[in-house]
Amino acid sequence: MKEIFFDIFPCYFIAVNLLAFLLYGIDKFKAKRGLWRIGEKTLLGISLLGGFVGAFCGMKIFKHKTRHWYFYLTTAVSLVLWASLLYLSGYFKT
Repeated sequence: MKEIFFDIFPCYFIAVNLLAFLLYGIDKFKAKRGLWRIGEKTLLGISLLGGFVGAFCGMKIFKHKTRHWYFYLTTAVSLVLWASLLYLSGYFKT
């Protein structure tokens, strides 16, 4: 079971971060045009699901949600939680 997780995790990590980055870009696009927006809970949730790199890059590249401190906090907390989870699971052991 552990080996399956270790094999699948890199694909999951890439996919969730790409999705987070795209969601931030789409939301910025919609914000500029006054269209229906992606909810803040969705943007924060994707970060907690492991998309913290994509979320942070999306915030910086698209200059989106950068005035909201809780987006930075959620991204940082997510990074610490996922790093802890992977360390405790033995993912980084050789």
